[in-house]
Amino acid sequence: MYLTQTTSIKRIGFVSTRLQGTDGVSLETAKWRQVLEKIGYDCYFFSGLSDWDPDKSMVAEEAFFGHPEVVKIQERCFGTTVRNETLTGEIQNIRHRLKRSLYDFVKTFKIDLLICENCLTIPMHIPLGLAITEFIAETGIPVIAHHHDFSWERQRFAVNCVGDYLSMSFPPQLHSINHVVINSDARQQLSFRCGISSIIIPNVFDYDTEPPAKDEYAYTLRKDLGLADDEVLLLQPTRMIARKGIEHSIELASRLKDRKAKLLISHQERDEGSDYYKRTMDYAGLLGVEVIIRPDLIGAERGLTETGQRKYSLWDCYLNADFVTYPSTYEGFGNAFLEAIWFRKPILVNRYAIFQRDIEPLDFDVVVMDNYISPDTVDTVRTMLDYPQAAEVMAARNFALGRKFFSFELLEQRLRQVLMNFGQL
Repeated sequence: MYLTQTTSIKRIGFVSTRLQGTDGVSLETAKWRQVLEKIGYDCYFFSGLSDWDPDKSMVAEEAFFGHPEVVKIQERCFGTTVRNETLTGEIQNIRHRLKRSLYDFVKTFKIDLLICENCLTIPMHIPLGLAITEFIAETGIPVIAHHHDFSWERQRFAVNCVGDYLSMSFPPQLHSINHVVINSDARQQLSFRCGISSIIIPNVFDYDTEPPAKDEYAYTLRKDLGLADDEVLLLQPTRMIARKGIEHSIELASRLKDRKAKLLISHQERDEGSDYYKRTMDYAGLLGVEVIIRPDLIGAERGLTETGQRKYSLWDCYLNADFVTYPSTYEGFGNAFLEAIWFRKPILVNRYAIFQRDIEPLDFDVVVMDNYISPDTVDTVRTMLDYPQAAEVMAARNFALGRKFFSFELLEQRLRQVLMNFGQL
């Protein structure tokens, strides 16, 4: 029924909990799709939440990690070491329904190969991971498991009552799966912890395409956000979660008061609750920093609000930013870093582990910090703001390095390498 190693692969099915918005997994999935379609594959999509092509998509609401029933299950799986029979039954019921949906998806679109986007990696949706694992075991369908964040990389998953499920599906060890990770530490840990070999395909960006110009539409963003012409706009292009280190960006803005700096946070999602958001805003108040969070004006793409006011995209935020802040304490790789390089913006980066290991040796010219804002850090940022010509030279160098090491060309080469493992040339 399904492929042998020599059967031609033509139709690829992506599986994810969510294919919507600008989260990292959705963005990388879109890049993979673009490259795979360019080299001749037809792509289709299975998820719990989607704003992608309806004619090529199948949406099973229970596949979304934010589905109410899934959230209730997940809350009872972690923070304790014993689960009761009722919880097991609830997990298995959703697993069964999702597995039937996967059978329908593969049959409907005549899928030859699945690419599982992080749903066999981080246990944010245990029933979905189990469903996918059983489907693969029952069919032998070729699979690329694209891993972004493993459970051992998140402290909140350390204490749990689902160790058997984590061992089974996060990630599974099945002969028809080829594993792809996004950094060298993940490859090492996957081998050490699970005995699974993998290939690294880092996050990439389309550096062969120039970023959009700052048009008349984009020019109005600063005014609509209440920024004066002489005020500095620092852009934090991330979600409001603790590992993004936003308090460091707030401190930097505070130390740049002589430059009238304000901090814009682009993403409104709070996937890990509101406590960090409240703490961050309180901290900004203590330091007298204006933090701009405007979900009414900033979204995934341009458009109009209900009152007819212009709505702006993330790209508009980059075009108007004077400086980009990226003080994350942990990242699987770093999409915002690649975006800032594409827009040729000066950037502050905390030397998180993956940056030190996989990006810093490539000699990008960025302002770095080691877990705290030092006087030298502030002085360097001031220099970048005061001497835009120097910032432009730095940005041009970084763009060239990005194009060399993190381009779509690299992605195509690595994807072809993985597909060769299934007998595809």
